Amino acid sequence: MKKWGFLICIILIGYIVTQSPGWIQQKDELPIEIQNTRENPEGYTVSVTGNIQDQVHKGNLLLVDKQYPVHPEGVKSDIVYVAHEDDLLRGYGILDQKIMLSRQVAQEFQRMVEAAGEEGVRYFLVSSGYRDFAKQDELYREKGSDYALPAGHSEHNLGLSLDIGSSLAAMNEAPEGAWLEKNAWKYGFILRYPKDKVRITGIQYEPWHFRYVGLPHSAVMHKNNLVLEEYLDLLKEKENITVEVEGEEYHIRYYQATQDTTVYIPEQGQTEISGDNMDGVIVTVKK
Repeated sequence: MKKWGFLICIILIGYIVTQSPGWIQQKDELPIEIQNTRENPEGYTVSVTGNIQDQVHKGNLLLVDKQYPVHPEGVKSDIVYVAHEDDLLRGYGILDQKIMLSRQVAQEFQRMVEAAGEEGVRYFLVSSGYRDFAKQDELYREKGSDYALPAGHSEHNLGLSLDIGSSLAAMNEAPEGAWLEKNAWKYGFILRYPKDKVRITGIQYEPWHFRYVGLPHSAVMHKNNLVLEEYLDLLKEKENITVEVEGEEYHIRYYQATQDTTVYIPEQGQTEISGDNMDGVIVTVKK
């Protein structure tokens, strides 16, 4: 009987531990299913539209740093002055009338801050968005290498990043910063330079710098505690994965970009193609 009593106690303790908030938090990691890369998925056809190498330097998943610069084709083509676009300037303020953003990124950002406003978090300020090379060079010469990157090596030169502040406090103390760290992934954004990833990114903690990568990539990165560098390494290693985000299934496939690479595109479903700005292309399909 003593043995049975001991076993029952162990089972009860195990149940309590698995139901505790700490355990649930640990289980929040997003499952990644690895697919067979040798087979053409059912319902997919071979893509014959252009050279895959033309895609390497454009898209939402480009890695831009000291080693990999922005290429002209990588700059977003829908850059606008936000102050001139009444439909884009709702739910947040801007510190400068000359701030520019990609229209697509601005639309997603606006959708995000409106959702935050519904939860009582509504004091967002954008201090910087897209910068052309001349503006980046001016900033680099003014601030130096400790505070800025050379022209062509900043994410701001792409049009996919923005610096977000709060009129209440510094972002690492403001409710706006806390809300974004928790929820930005739902709208395709990531905190690009987290405190615990400085060794990997090579950039000091910037609680204000958010980057648009789109779903499902933002979800995988957030839930698995990956920065863009780690995520691209994961895709390159696994090559072919499936994830489920918010009830939607996504198939993500990495291709090494060579002249004889065969790319498979589905006959149905939404498809996005992005280079990694190095030597690969990622095809994302929403089933």
